[in-house]
Amino acid sequence: MRDLAIRNTHPNVVTIRREIDAWDSDGNIVELDENKVETEVKRLQADYDAKQYQRDRIYPPIGDQLDEIYHKGLDEWKKTIKAVKDAHPKP
Repeated sequence: MRDLAIRNTHPNVVTIRREIDAWDSDGNIVELDENKVETEVKRLQADYDAKQYQRDRIYPPIGDQLDEIYHKGLDEWKKTIKAVKDAHPKP
């Protein structure tokens, strides 16, 4: 995540080594503004955390859902979807 934060806050960076050293396209070392980088890391982490609900609430692939509707009917499909929703209620 720090790698992305460096790239977001220092657009001239093209190479990063061990998340501490950075260079531009001419091979010049880029001085990193640690305050900007840390602020961006916190923003990225908050964004990642906010999307946890979406990552957890995974529905079966649409093809499988359509097969279930075709073979078992809408009532069984609704039970499958409800199980996902119940397991991961909206925050």
